[in-house]
Amino acid sequence: MKKDLPENIVEDISIAVVLESETPSEMVWNVYLVNEKKLPLTNVFVTSKGYGKKDGKEVKTTTLRHFLGDVAPRSSVKVEAIDQQVFGLTNEYWLSYYIDKTIYDKKYIFLPESIVDENLIKVPMVDKPGIVIGGSK
Repeated sequence: MKKDLPENIVEDISIAVVLESETPSEMVWNVYLVNEKKLPLTNVFVTSKGYGKKDGKEVKTTTLRHFLGDVAPRSSVKVEAIDQQVFGLTNEYWLSYYIDKTIYDKKYIFLPESIVDENLIKVPMVDKPGIVIGGSK
């Protein structure tokens, strides 16, 4: 039963929406997985999707699946590009990975309109401005 399974808590792992570059006519955004652990992650898998209301209509994006393989300790890896048009939606990222032979998973949710300039911070391991969910505890 579910209650008999160990609670594998995800710590020191975050998902960040990062502003890669900016010109007067365009802003380029990417999503990163940030591993602040001193251990590598193996068999890393991330799914992403967006959903919510846009212009009064229910909208769902395609679910994308990304196999990232292994992620080194204290590093980051690009998951996908993200279009500013979906910033008004709920953007959900589901992360699964192994450390040794133990599986971990966690859902990260960027709420509508949370990806805004006022929420930008310097993203660890990426050293660029972005919005981060998760991380150190």
